[in-house]
Amino acid sequence: MGSPSSSFLNHNKTLVLKISMILFFVSCVPYRTTQCLGKTRSHPPIHSTSNVLSSLETLSLDGYFSFKNNQQAAKDFGNIYHMRPLAVLHPHSIGDISITVKHIFQMGSGTELTVAARGHGHSLQGQAQAFQGVVINMESLKEPAMQVHSGTLPWVDVSGGELWINILHETLKYGLAPKSWTDYLHLSVGGTLSNAGISGQAFRHGPQINNVYQLEVVTGKGEVVTCSEQHNADLFYGVLGGLGQFGIITRARISLESAPKMVKWIRTLYSDFTIFSKDQEHLISSKFSFDYIEGFVLINRTGILNNWRSSFDPKDPIKASQFVADGTTLYCLELAMYFKSEETESMNKRVEKLLSQLSYIPSTLFLSEVPYVEFLDRVHISEKKLRAKGLWEVPHPWLNLMIPRSNINDFATEVFGNILSDSSNGPILIYPFNKSK
Repeated sequence: MGSPSSSFLNHNKTLVLKISMILFFVSCVPYRTTQCLGKTRSHPPIHSTSNVLSSLETLSLDGYFSFKNNQQAAKDFGNIYHMRPLAVLHPHSIGDISITVKHIFQMGSGTELTVAARGHGHSLQGQAQAFQGVVINMESLKEPAMQVHSGTLPWVDVSGGELWINILHETLKYGLAPKSWTDYLHLSVGGTLSNAGISGQAFRHGPQINNVYQLEVVTGKGEVVTCSEQHNADLFYGVLGGLGQFGIITRARISLESAPKMVKWIRTLYSDFTIFSKDQEHLISSKFSFDYIEGFVLINRTGILNNWRSSFDPKDPIKASQFVADGTTLYCLELAMYFKSEETESMNKRVEKLLSQLSYIPSTLFLSEVPYVEFLDRVHISEKKLRAKGLWEVPHPWLNLMIPRSNINDFATEVFGNILSDSSNGPILIYPFNKSK
């Protein structure tokens, strides 16, 4: 078995900006809502609702359908669209999904019955919802059991409904872990692999979809197909990053590496985007660099520097009072280097050398050492705080943009310089990565 394919991307550097700003979404919401909820049919469906329900009830499954109290399937992280399905399948086997999809396919297009696979419900615009259709609750899939292989090229076989946080804890028992992550680990494997799966490791290992050896997929006809780079390659590449339009991922074989114990977690600030992006590019181009490189945009408001550094030692050499809360846009470079306890001294020397090559504001260096799991699960810690304040179950308009290196400075000047205001809220995350990965 060779290494996972890197054929998705070309040989140029790109900055990926993951942006959450209401500013970009206000005009889009009414249109999408009208499109999804206000659409009128020019003709009635061939199969009535009662006939559809009756036919689903006749299927012989290991799991079951629920036809009532399915409000949860009409919600997602975006919390903008709420489309209630006709039924929710709670599969206990891959066969349940295959039987259901095949049955709906054989009913023909006259049913107008749609199917959506739902993992942890973290979609943003109703992608995991199926208005008057069938939602498949992938988290209830009981097979296959997670299997870790710790050979020369280690991997883990997991269900498409498994959460990445569970994979982390299980693989760590073998001293292993996946190479590429998302910032938030309480997401399903099938969900992130249907998109891309990008975090600060992507510059080195590529997104999560570049770290997959094999998939098992239920196609739109209900067929169960195993695919890889060598076998059924068209389906393999179609499903990875295919937004769920080419099949449902029921199993994935994911590449692993030796897991570190600790993380040196670093944040620095910049006032000039050009210098910030130049340093990001320098780091992702270096042969010996950090293990994680990311960044985000800050609006300098009262207390914000204290808030975003809350995971860091309060004895850090900077105080928020050093910055006038004037709404100035700042850029944070976030870095991490993995290490084991016995490597602390050599790791610190490497960090010092790398930092000496950067042009951040000298007084804004924040350093912390945390366990590997704590670093990877950092967003979940913030989630708990927001839930406690009632600020998690709110609308989350979101936009992901891929900006080529040649246009990034023009984009930053227009958006961060002219559009972004001191009243803008929401995270603006900046991921640099090499397209060759």
